[in-house]
Amino acid sequence: MEVGERPHLLTSDLADVVGRLRENTVELRSGGRTSGSGVIWRPDGLIVTSAHVVAGAGPARPGAQVVLADGRRFPAALVAWDRELDLALLRVEARDLPAARVGDSDRLRAGELVLAVGHPFGLVGAVVTGIVHAAPAPDHHRGSRWIQADLRLAPGNSGGPMADAGGRVVGVNAMIAGRLALAVPSRVVETFAMRCAPR
Repeated sequence: MEVGERPHLLTSDLADVVGRLRENTVELRSGGRTSGSGVIWRPDGLIVTSAHVVAGAGPARPGAQVVLADGRRFPAALVAWDRELDLALLRVEARDLPAARVGDSDRLRAGELVLAVGHPFGLVGAVVTGIVHAAPAPDHHRGSRWIQADLRLAPGNSGGPMADAGGRVVGVNAMIAGRLALAVPSRVVETFAMRCAPR
């Protein structure tokens, strides 16, 4: 690209989407190290992450420290934890946070472009892209309960957002299995959040 030439529209739009997702993604630190990622689910300080990222947190053991994209740090209180769903809710004492736009995972289709933002190996705000390999059926009674995508995730991505091309969060990244990224669908996350931390 020559000096002064504008970037391709798709590239520019994707960069804007990534910029917003980075604002919605937090770094979770424990013992001075990055333990995973989280998603700002509501502007009132509710954060979603993977249960295995905060395993062992509780009154006897302080929870993770949350680091926002702008560098602010907050101690996080554990609100709810579900090993089977691999989901946890954290609360920080902050307001007007840049909450994620939540998409409808039931509308996700195989072949759609998805992005993941996280903090693998200490790389803050790292981004990967891929396509949906398989999505759960809307009734959640057939096939896998996970969104499966060919995203190259690594330790530190757990708990971070999986988003569609429009930047809407459709899942929370949990693990890698068979070289595919597995994410908890946003419908499951929202149900968990409403049950354990009603508005």
